[in-house]
Amino acid sequence: MQIKKKQQDVLGFLEANKIGFEEKDIAANEENRKWMRENVPENSRPATGYPLPPQIFNESQYRGDYDAFFEARENNAVYAFLGLTAPPGSKEAEAQAKQQA
Repeated sequence: MQIKKKQQDVLGFLEANKIGFEEKDIAANEENRKWMRENVPENSRPATGYPLPPQIFNESQYRGDYDAFFEARENNAVYAFLGLTAPPGSKEAEAQAKQQA
């Protein structure tokens, strides 16, 4: 149940902010599960077992897990976390402009 809640949290944010994404079902698709396990970097894997969803990628580049996403969201840095440019007028774009000034 906790995994599903985290997945819905990420998907809801992406949808609300009109950020395009492709959801990969690892429960029903062995190929997707294998790909995720192989592409989560060693230093981001749990000490035992496999990484649990949601794991977030931009194309094939690993961006982080739910905790990293949540921290980025709390810090208005989700676009940077995702490897995207924040849209003009967003809180994140405004924060970046202030830092560069």
